[in-house]
Amino acid sequence: MKKISVSVPGRICLFGEHQDYLKLPVITAAINLRVKITGQTNDKKLMHLHLPDIQSEEILPILQENKFYNYELERDYFKSVANVLKRSGLNIKNGCDCTVRGNIPINSGTSSSSALNVAWVKFLIELNNENGFQFAEKINQIAYLAYLAEVEEFGEPGGMMDHYATAIGGVLFIDFIQPIKIKELNRNLGDFILGDSMEPKDTKEILHRVKFGVLEAVNIIKSSDPRFNLKTTKIDNLKDYDKLISSDQKDVLMGAIYNRDFTQEAKKSFEQNNFDHKKFGQLLTEHQKVLANKLKISTKKIDLMLKNAIDAGAFGGKINGSGGGGCMFVYAPENTKKVAQAIEAAGGKAYIVKVDDGIKVH
Repeated sequence: MKKISVSVPGRICLFGEHQDYLKLPVITAAINLRVKITGQTNDKKLMHLHLPDIQSEEILPILQENKFYNYELERDYFKSVANVLKRSGLNIKNGCDCTVRGNIPINSGTSSSSALNVAWVKFLIELNNENGFQFAEKINQIAYLAYLAEVEEFGEPGGMMDHYATAIGGVLFIDFIQPIKIKELNRNLGDFILGDSMEPKDTKEILHRVKFGVLEAVNIIKSSDPRFNLKTTKIDNLKDYDKLISSDQKDVLMGAIYNRDFTQEAKKSFEQNNFDHKKFGQLLTEHQKVLANKLKISTKKIDLMLKNAIDAGAFGGKINGSGGGGCMFVYAPENTKKVAQAIEAAGGKAYIVKVDDGIKVH
């Protein structure tokens, strides 16, 4: 009998919200809220997953090497991960009884689903890797496999940020040019307060509106000016294209460029010998203004939670994830408990969190 336990953190996006699918850089931080899969092999030729957090279970029969699972759910992740791994060369032949638990807020912008996919990829590799599966020890490859299972397998509009951020952990600058470039940044950060607004969000609708709004604007401009480049264009240059794109397209395009510049400015701050914690917080707040006013992904409740938190002593903060509900966070290395109380006074659920490691095999 083989026993395995794998855990993976959630994440907050410090800078670069809605940038990864545009191939623009982001800065992420893994946080010490995690999803954990614990289990052991069985001789039943079944993978039996107990999901007590959502009062459910899932049973997957072990299939022959050349057979694949049919999807019955909109996001059938346990099956999609297995299918992606089988296509990549892993022979899934061992049954298991396992339990999936986590304390990452679900459907709230903190990458609970990506963390689950990363954890399940790693769990199945650990469970079945007897012939030197080539991706077994490569964290970047594990992140990519999880991305394929969550995004590509279902034709969804998201990017790769969450999978790399949760798999690798720490504070990362990720540039999505090919090949992807990842740099570890200063991890000497104090407490963050994650605030769950308890508002449901429609991730796919927001991703579709923002992503395709930017891409349509870029394509229209390029048809007139082939030199246009989202990575290098200055914000002042956009006035040259006012007659080509709609006001909504211009807003999301401006948002992408502003956020690109905030990310680069933050990266420079991290690389300085004396990290300015208050400036870091102020940059988060400036980023939030763009997300609220240009991308229009904030909500009145999240705006109030942010205001309360900053009034209580947080250095700054922003919405987290695709937006339209879900979570926000603030950087609060001082007055931490007071800030958490201020978020809850606005109707949110507060979590005091720290930067954490990526995949752990316990």
